[in-house]
Amino acid sequence: MNFCSHCGAQLSIRVPEGDNLPRHVCDSCGTIHYVNPKIVAGCIAQWQSKILLCKRAIEPRLGLWTLPAGFMEQGETTQDAAARESWEEACAKINDIRLFGMFSLPHISQVYMMFHGELHQGRTSPGVESLEVGLFDEADIPWNDLAFAVVKESLELYFEDRRNGGIQVHVGDIVRDSNQQIQIIRY
Repeated sequence: MNFCSHCGAQLSIRVPEGDNLPRHVCDSCGTIHYVNPKIVAGCIAQWQSKILLCKRAIEPRLGLWTLPAGFMEQGETTQDAAARESWEEACAKINDIRLFGMFSLPHISQVYMMFHGELHQGRTSPGVESLEVGLFDEADIPWNDLAFAVVKESLELYFEDRRNGGIQVHVGDIVRDSNQQIQIIRY
């Protein structure tokens, strides 16, 4: 960010009075421009015993598999965002969408809100952001070709819950350690 969206003047990065973190501050009008984490909403859509996955047609992670998920838009709820992303990526309508997990990824300033629900009539087809879509049993999940750590963690927890007889709500952090390796912290 270089210029103030309020007055157009140049910004500098400094700790504003009364704050403790560096922010983009307008040198002319003093407006503080906060940059906050992005919220990503997604859905574990089940049909019978199978889970819907999408093969990404866009970067990042083009050609790898993921759950339908993406950034929230202004004016929508997290559930609405998960339903919209399911439709955009897999032409999938989801019934009975419920919260499954919240995962913080501080190293990329994102918070994932993952939901689960039933794929309406098992119908799905690739949307514009997907090369293909598929319904997978746990044994057939392409575990080595999953696009994101949060997708792998969500699926592992989901299948674990199913084996234990009930879906729980999960909270965790997905962080990079000092060696830049992904670490999963479950709460």
